Amino acid sequence: MTEAKTRAGYVAIVGAPNAGKSTLVNALVGSKVSIVSPKVQTTRMRVTGIAVTDLPDGSRAQVVLVDTPGIFRIQRRRLERAMVAAAWQGADDADVVCLVVDSERGVGQETRAIIERLKTMKAPRFLILNKIDRVPRDSLLGLTTEINLLLPFEQTFMISALNNDGVEYVLTTVAKQLQLSPFFYPEDQAADLPLRLLAAEVTREQVFLQLNQELPYETAVETDKWEERGDSSVRIEQTIHVQRENQRAIVLGAGGAKIKQIGARARHELGRMLERPVHLFLHVKVSERWSEDPSHYRTIGLDYEPK
Repeated sequence: MTEAKTRAGYVAIVGAPNAGKSTLVNALVGSKVSIVSPKVQTTRMRVTGIAVTDLPDGSRAQVVLVDTPGIFRIQRRRLERAMVAAAWQGADDADVVCLVVDSERGVGQETRAIIERLKTMKAPRFLILNKIDRVPRDSLLGLTTEINLLLPFEQTFMISALNNDGVEYVLTTVAKQLQLSPFFYPEDQAADLPLRLLAAEVTREQVFLQLNQELPYETAVETDKWEERGDSSVRIEQTIHVQRENQRAIVLGAGGAKIKQIGARARHELGRMLERPVHLFLHVKVSERWSEDPSHYRTIGLDYEPK
């Protein structure tokens, strides 16, 4: 009896801010590995999600998905420059590159700039039109033609990542592009992200979801302590960094109500992901210049001095 063939490779998910890249990665993996919120620029680091799928030829493929920060043209701040550098590094290192476009917004200046950069890459390139549930079907053909005239893609997918519509076909099609190889990670591993970072991302997601437009995206969360307890639970202490005192008041809320709500929802989400009880303790700190501190960049997986 012959051993089943396996494939493995890296697939970069790139696109303009808020195109739905993180939602797509979570749908492909089948669990949350990247934070999702209505606020643009919530993804800061290259979060690696891992999906395994069976292919028609009898082989099995491990698709390592690199969810990159949204790429935008004008980078005025150091954080923005670091995020864009991380996105392109993820794309440059990948075996396959997928460009995600918001079907509702169409081709903006950011997407055009990304396409120009993609022209220099040798890896197979796929186009994914996301959020197709929000636009008339006949407009999708025109959008497909418009983008493929700018750069011919191997194939165009039309999906709704939020509704999991068309996602499985994307996974199997992209997986066929990968080379025969042993799996890079254990088969039951869903993400290549330290638990401390994952926990911080979950809390940061809840900060954005509960406060929406009240805080800038520079708001950061760091996991200060992670204590494994004898009853199989985990105690996590985190600091939410804001830049001004009035932002601290917003996160705390009247009588501490808002931070309690953030903590309760983050604790629930972490407990579901870790499959065990979580004791979460949150603190809010005014750190006016955290975005200029190299140690914070290392914590969230970005280069302080991007090339």
